[in-house]
Amino acid sequence: MKMLIVVLGVAAVLAAQACRSTSTPSAEEAGAPSGAVGEATMVTVRGWIDAVDKTNRTVTLKGPRGGTVTLDVKDPKKLDAVEVGDPVVAAFIEALALDVKKVPGATPGASVTEARVASKPGETPSGAVGREVVVTATITAVDRKAQTVTIKGPRGNTETIKVKDATNLKGVEAGDVAELTYTQALAVTLDRAGQ
Repeated sequence: MKMLIVVLGVAAVLAAQACRSTSTPSAEEAGAPSGAVGEATMVTVRGWIDAVDKTNRTVTLKGPRGGTVTLDVKDPKKLDAVEVGDPVVAAFIEALALDVKKVPGATPGASVTEARVASKPGETPSGAVGREVVVTATITAVDRKAQTVTIKGPRGNTETIKVKDATNLKGVEAGDVAELTYTQALAVTLDRAGQ
């Protein structure tokens, strides 16, 4: 339920932003923190649709610094409403660890609970997804001052996650196997007003 509220909140922010007249996406706007949600930071990035793959139901977004991200599109009809070059606004709420606990000898793995919302037919294409992830992974670094922990996930990927409560870092060191519960949210909307 909390996750759905986060997703709806991010979707509302994007809907409001999409309705406002804006200029063409610019590098100055990329990566600038645009607000806080609880204790997590929300970053708003303007970019473009770089590729539309109707076979695999994906859309690839490209930011002003050249970075790309490919997103699954659940409703294939939405792909007919977008084309390469369309401007988009994306808001991302950073991963925020709610709990970190050592679990010596545990097997690495992850479980994800996800909530999604999407625009209705006839509305500007947009969507939001919120996730609560419980991952068992090896800690590769702990930064108590920045209140972050870096993990090597079950598939070998690394991720640095901000920890909500610094007391969760007590007794946790690099090399420990730990279970982390964290949240993330992403919302994307087409921004034809920005053309």
